[in-house]
Amino acid sequence: MKTQCQIQTETLLGRLHLQDKLQQKFSPADFLQIGPPVKQDHETFEKDVAHTFLHRLMMLDYRARYISVRQDSPEVSNSKPVSEIPHTGQSALEALYGNTVSSDKSKQSHVHPMDVQMAVFHCSDSFFKQNMIRKLSQCQYALPLLVPDLNAMDIECPLWTFRQIRKTWKIIQTKDNSNIVTMKSMPICNAETPMVSFFRLGSLSQSKSQLINTLINDRHNTFFHRNCPGSTKSRCLMDGVAEIAWYCPAGKPSDAFTDCTAFCNLHGDALFNEKQRDILTEKSSVSVVLVPTLDKGDKSSTVISALFMSPKPLIILTADNDSGAVQMKEGKYKMGLKDRSQSDVSNELEGIIRNILSGPHASFQLETMAEVSGIRVDEDDSLCQKGKSAAEGIVKLLQGMDALKLKDTFLQCQGQLWSKWCRTNKELYRLTGHIEKKKSEKKQQLKQIRQDQCKASCSELMKLFTESLLSLNSTDREYFLKWTQIFIDALSTDDVSSILQSYDEKWSEVLALKKKHDKSDQLNMKQTELEQISTKLQSATFGLEHMFREMGQIYEAHKSLKEHPTSGQTDWSKYPELAAELMISGHPMELMDGDAGHVPLTWISSLLDEVIKKLGNKRVFVLSVLGVQSSGKSTMLNAMFGLQFAVSAGRCTKGAFMQLVRVSEEIKKDFQFDYVLVVDTEGLRALELEGNTTLHHDNELATFVVGLGNMTLINIFGENPGDMQDVLQIVVQAFIRMKQVKLSPSCVFVHQNVSDIAASEMNMDGKRRLQDKLDQMAKLAAEEEGCDAECFSDVIAFDVQKDVKYFAQLWEGSPPMAPPNPGYSESIQELKTFILSKASQSEGITLKQFKSKIHDLWNALLNENFVFSFKNTHEIAVYRKLEVQYGHWTWTLRSNMLTIENQLHNRIENGNLDKIELSYLFKEMSKTYEEIQNAMTTYFDDDSDNEMLVQWRGRFETKIEQFHKDQLSGVKIKLDEVIQQRSACKKIDEKKVEFENRLLRKSKDLAHQLKDKATNKEELRKHFDSVWSGLVKELTAGTTPIKDINYEEDQSVILQDLGFEWSLIDESRRHSSYKKISEVGDYSHYAAGHKTWEKIKSFFTGSAQQQGIRSLIDNIEQQSLDVIKRKPVATQGYSPAYLHEVANNVKEMVTEFESNNKYALKKEFTVDLVLYVFDRAESWLTESHKKFKMNNDARVCVESKKEQYYNIFRSFCRGSSSAVVFAELICEELKSSTVEAVCNKTAIGIADEMKCSFPAFSGNRLNLEKHVLKSLAEKEDFDGFITYIHHPKMQVEKFIKDEVNKYILKESKAKAQNILKKNVEDIKQLVSQALFDATEKIKTDKGDIDKWVKCFSSLLNSKLKFNICCQNFSDINEFDFLREEIQRGLKPIMEEMSSLSLDKMKEFRMKPDQILIDQLCDCCWVKCPFCAAVCTNTLADHSPDDHSVPFHRSAAVNGFHYRNTVELSVNFCTTNVASDRRFHPRQDSEEFIPFKQYRKAGPKFANWRITPDESKVKCWTWFVCRFQKELEDHYGLEFQGNGEIPEEWKKHTKEDAIKSLDEIFKQ
Repeated sequence: MKTQCQIQTETLLGRLHLQDKLQQKFSPADFLQIGPPVKQDHETFEKDVAHTFLHRLMMLDYRARYISVRQDSPEVSNSKPVSEIPHTGQSALEALYGNTVSSDKSKQSHVHPMDVQMAVFHCSDSFFKQNMIRKLSQCQYALPLLVPDLNAMDIECPLWTFRQIRKTWKIIQTKDNSNIVTMKSMPICNAETPMVSFFRLGSLSQSKSQLINTLINDRHNTFFHRNCPGSTKSRCLMDGVAEIAWYCPAGKPSDAFTDCTAFCNLHGDALFNEKQRDILTEKSSVSVVLVPTLDKGDKSSTVISALFMSPKPLIILTADNDSGAVQMKEGKYKMGLKDRSQSDVSNELEGIIRNILSGPHASFQLETMAEVSGIRVDEDDSLCQKGKSAAEGIVKLLQGMDALKLKDTFLQCQGQLWSKWCRTNKELYRLTGHIEKKKSEKKQQLKQIRQDQCKASCSELMKLFTESLLSLNSTDREYFLKWTQIFIDALSTDDVSSILQSYDEKWSEVLALKKKHDKSDQLNMKQTELEQISTKLQSATFGLEHMFREMGQIYEAHKSLKEHPTSGQTDWSKYPELAAELMISGHPMELMDGDAGHVPLTWISSLLDEVIKKLGNKRVFVLSVLGVQSSGKSTMLNAMFGLQFAVSAGRCTKGAFMQLVRVSEEIKKDFQFDYVLVVDTEGLRALELEGNTTLHHDNELATFVVGLGNMTLINIFGENPGDMQDVLQIVVQAFIRMKQVKLSPSCVFVHQNVSDIAASEMNMDGKRRLQDKLDQMAKLAAEEEGCDAECFSDVIAFDVQKDVKYFAQLWEGSPPMAPPNPGYSESIQELKTFILSKASQSEGITLKQFKSKIHDLWNALLNENFVFSFKNTHEIAVYRKLEVQYGHWTWTLRSNMLTIENQLHNRIENGNLDKIELSYLFKEMSKTYEEIQNAMTTYFDDDSDNEMLVQWRGRFETKIEQFHKDQLSGVKIKLDEVIQQRSACKKIDEKKVEFENRLLRKSKDLAHQLKDKATNKEELRKHFDSVWSGLVKELTAGTTPIKDINYEEDQSVILQDLGFEWSLIDESRRHSSYKKISEVGDYSHYAAGHKTWEKIKSFFTGSAQQQGIRSLIDNIEQQSLDVIKRKPVATQGYSPAYLHEVANNVKEMVTEFESNNKYALKKEFTVDLVLYVFDRAESWLTESHKKFKMNNDARVCVESKKEQYYNIFRSFCRGSSSAVVFAELICEELKSSTVEAVCNKTAIGIADEMKCSFPAFSGNRLNLEKHVLKSLAEKEDFDGFITYIHHPKMQVEKFIKDEVNKYILKESKAKAQNILKKNVEDIKQLVSQALFDATEKIKTDKGDIDKWVKCFSSLLNSKLKFNICCQNFSDINEFDFLREEIQRGLKPIMEEMSSLSLDKMKEFRMKPDQILIDQLCDCCWVKCPFCAAVCTNTLADHSPDDHSVPFHRSAAVNGFHYRNTVELSVNFCTTNVASDRRFHPRQDSEEFIPFKQYRKAGPKFANWRITPDESKVKCWTWFVCRFQKELEDHYGLEFQGNGEIPEEWKKHTKEDAIKSLDEIFKQ
């Protein structure tokens, strides 16, 4: 049966809606999330009181105890309404003196505030209890020391909840007649202090708790008492609870007690709480007992007698006595309370206690509570003990060691080794001399350090620590981590306290000397001493963060060397997963190591990858926080979000830490992200760093965290302009850098510790001064960063009225006994609401984007020029994805346009179309174009990166529109040419028809003559051949045959006409060297004066000279081919005048080049160049002239029909009817047109298949580049590489042709054959249906053969070319028979078609390789002015974006060498631009330009973005080593001296080269 107490407890928990929480207890995770704002100064429903209490407590609002309760129902009364007494006839005066006023017993009073606190305490798990007690302690409230169990009769000491509480106080010691103030700081569990216990025996009208408060802090209700707001008579959870609080002196004469003193208060009547009373009297230094009266017969007399007889000091306060304090015997005092003011009692009591404690007295230590018998200690829980024993194993290793040597002994990876690695890594970006060689040496040093770290990674401490983390479950692990930190803190407490004390003293001395403007050696000496103390403090500071840092370094070292765990080692590959689990559960993780000033990128990336694996790629809003050291940042964040950033002065946050805070389900609908990721930083201008760092460190940190944040909180302590100036200068510069790299965080300024935040006039003045300062700083910083900004709002969107917040002072009074100011809590809530309001307008970023942002910012910061070096990896990835989409969109438009072009081409050839209107083409394309526009809209609107995509939207929409227009106009031009050609050939076509009719008649007549004379095939053939030549002569009489081109003779004549000797021409022809003129490495043999050439053969001057000649060749080749291809060769035939024009142009351009470059080239150069251009034009001229001849030479035309008319002749000889012969003619015509149609459609089909699914062609331009390079590397094709280096487009076109050939003839022959077969089947169906429809229509209309032909032809109109004359077959009237004959004749033709060679496509208009070249090579081909790497942008014109390439190459591949030497330059331009080296911008220039300012060297440099990058694509280092001899021979230069190849490069294999290409393109 339940006791009365249990029933009351259940009722209470029900009223507070906490009944479920006894099982499912509150945990830290419930409050490490962002929920709805906590209402300040609003009445709360009773069911919400517990949650409101906790939320306000977490925000350090000590008014959490005083929550106004709104009445949920009439039964609950908070502020009682005035009762009304019905008039009973008595006079008002009688009623006044009467006893008729009675309270309404039925009304239930509101819940006692301490019942709320204790209910929540009972409903919390051990970790949340710890948080809650820590916050109560920060609010200067008493903490539960002994707590009766709710159900059992046990009493529990919640010792665990005290473990994270640390107290700091100062004591005055007299030494040599002077007072010295000493600071002490330690975990309160370890502190040995006197304890004064208070309890009462019986009932009293005076408040015991209120009396204790006057001793500790008379301005603050440390212990809740009956006169506090909200107090009620009824309470059910406080009786028997003993609370404890500590008085901490400030080291001032006014201190009430000279040392830290514990005060304990037993609630309820001590007569009924015997066990608690006995424990307190045993542990106390002094017992203070309050009794209503001192009477021997009273039930309390036994207890008092026992206390009086014990040796411990006792003070008895009696309620019925008004006398002052009386000492009954030594250590025993009696004092009256009756009719005495509280201050008198308090002063007297304080004096007695102080007097007692000044002599020998017992000490109390919280930890000893674990030894008390008869009570339960929460730490005895098995889970807690499991974590504790694991932590004790670690601490045993550390005990007895010098705290200053702990890290050096057990955490060797992060000490000197990591610092050395960081320094060496930063040196990679500050190279001089032979930079590639030095870079290789540095990389070897880095590798060696990593090897040393691996050797040092097996410390017993880290092995135990990581094994425990891996083996324990989440709860045990949490206990283990907490215990480890507790034990470590206990070990280093004394050392850190004494070092801090020394630091404080030395700092004061330095300040004093500075005030005197003392510039003597003494100041320098003191500053050096201060620095040494700072180093000591750094060594002595030892916490979990250092062990996690060590885990990170062990992981990075092993990962970089790709080493596997050895036996006896823990599995380092699991470390990121462990860290990710901890981060998700609320632990802060170090982002930037503050000691080494470096970001461990590999570790952070792997950690975030694991977080993403566990949570998904969630969106986060990144809140960065900046401020000077000890400006209250961490305290503010702890209060605002319930974070766990370290806040004690002994352990200031060093570096940058990140912590995840979940957005609760209640408010998630209002936000576009799932978490807030808070980045807290080491204080700017940190005292302990002042001696060994510079402004650069602060700029680095500020730029890093500002860049990471969606919003930056700038925290300023007070309004001291001096402190502000430092911070503002750093912050403004960081924001300017963000603007220059197109990142746009928002910012909020927080002024903490402002004395009077209520005075709005002062605020306005403060804001005005801040605005002035920001504007001034913006101007200064803009000048330093080399950009324009007149005021701060030019840099970032900033509203001084809204974006500046003023915070009240944190403490209400003077620490260490002052509670937090309630105004501070209100400011926290307002700021949080403001931040979330701004955040609700942001999408945040995904965790993957956050990871890449860390990389981008840090890699840019490693370089001296951040803006110049910044690469937004995520933005690049998004752009590359957009390029792939752009490729899909343009391909859809192009392939649809090809189909339309094909159909219109057939209609023109069939004579059914003689004009092409753009409007018609637009209409035909409209559906596809609309689909693409919709697809674009969807992509730009709905893609997860739509905010980033918006910057390119307008440009890509314009590009697609332009592409569409270009396709339409291009097809129109092509088809207009076909129409023009057809018009030009109209007479010839009419003549052809006449020839064919005459041939038909002659064949028919000849067949009738020989009908019975020839009996077999041979004889028929003989007769036909005998008359054929006569027939041809007769038919072509009067026509002139068209001559073939005599190309060689024409070239010789033209060159001689230009004044070149025959011997030169003949010599060049015989050696054929002209064919490779564009790929020559060294053009010095063409120079007219070799000495002149040697003069200009220099580093970038000589190389630029070679490049200049190569560019001349490329330009002449391109222009000459353009001129040739504009000539109407296919319609009007070839003329030597075309070559003459080109040769003249070449000669003129060479002459112009010579005059511009102030030196002459030999005649051999011009001869070779003219022959090279002729050679490049030959195939096109030959092919076009052949087409002209086929269409215009009567003899060729007639001869081409020989076999066709032999078959007709043979049929007539066999006595076949006209229908059979006509069917044969139709089949012959259909055969040729079907082959063409099938080949053209198959070409489009194969191109489409390869564009969509062939890896090399299905991505963007960059992807194609990768496959071209892989192909060259796999084949080890030096000539191909050289072509690629000097003529990238030519090599890419060759690659496409080769891959298409391989695809259709080898790798995917079956797939290509299936495409062909499907097209054959489609044509077969089309012809079959057309035959049926035409026949049925003519039968119905009773038409003749002429109408049948027209009908059949119209049905094939756009699909097939079909032209046939039927004037010799007017006797045909059996159309069903004709159809059957045609179908019979088509059957073998279609079968033959299905096995048609795919090579046949080369004979027709549409060629898959050319279609793909048109699609894939319509991009940017601009080359890097240094290394000739090709811009990889998919858009040909991508202005205003710079040209860029993800990897550059050694300048040696392009023949660059050092001035006046034959030494090739092996440097990569990405290394050069990070160095202090210089170059000559032009071949004739003596001017030097620093590589870091390469954009100033002229237009071809200005539009390139070359970012410093210490990584190398092994493809190019392997190429240089593999083809060293070939490169030296090719360029006539050598890899020696400054051009010596680094040894590291020689280790790179072909496999490494190919793998490096795959890796670089994954990024």
